[in-house]
Amino acid sequence: MRTPTRFNDGLTSAITRRDLIGRAASTAVSVVVSQALLGCAASDATAASADTSSSTTSPSCVLTAALTEGPYFVDEKLNRSDIRTDPVTGAVSPGVPLQLTFNVSRYQSNACTALTGAYLDVWHCDAGGVYSDVSGTGSGHKFLRGYQITDANGQVVFETIYPGWYQGRAVHIHFKLRLFAGSTKTYEFTSQFFMPESLTDTVHALSPYSVKGKRDTLNANDGIYNSLTTAQKAALTLQATSVSGGYAGVINLDVNVG
Repeated sequence: MRTPTRFNDGLTSAITRRDLIGRAASTAVSVVVSQALLGCAASDATAASADTSSSTTSPSCVLTAALTEGPYFVDEKLNRSDIRTDPVTGAVSPGVPLQLTFNVSRYQSNACTALTGAYLDVWHCDAGGVYSDVSGTGSGHKFLRGYQITDANGQVVFETIYPGWYQGRAVHIHFKLRLFAGSTKTYEFTSQFFMPESLTDTVHALSPYSVKGKRDTLNANDGIYNSLTTAQKAALTLQATSVSGGYAGVINLDVNVG
């Protein structure tokens, strides 16, 4: 049995990864953020904009689009599960707890197997829309950033908070998957996923999110979100399960490493 994972602020009871996945399956609301096959229209392979890219396993099957890294990735080399804490100050980013389980698989020869030893980074803004370690109030800090290495099951779990918003973008979370041979990077996949508007309405009505007011950009008005096909939008929109004190979601990431 896996060791239970706890939210460290005491807002929720212990949640094992098995419980989390079971809850997601029973409610049929876990998101598939993956390079799994989504459709059979060859034309969809070129539907992404200049900020996106698509890959195919055959001329007629489309994989979920990679999305732009954006300006806010910083390779902090912070190997940790709980990314809420700023290792510079020790402060914990306030917000509604969000637990993210990534199940990472390698797509090869029409089958998926657990991808072990992969570096998976996650980063996003805080409840006030601020990214750490970039210009502005987040400069010099390292909150809401971190990576883990996938285990024998291709799995990692992050404890974070529901993201806030900033001008011109819908609410989203970035992630990057990398493979290394020694110090040499051999593979990289970057994308981001979005949050359902109804859930964001609920969360952002709470403190500390409410201080910033209503977000100015919804998914439907976000240029990066709208670069996706309908199937890709569905795959890259998180449907979170409510747990005591917060939310949890499972992300199945299947990559065509080659």
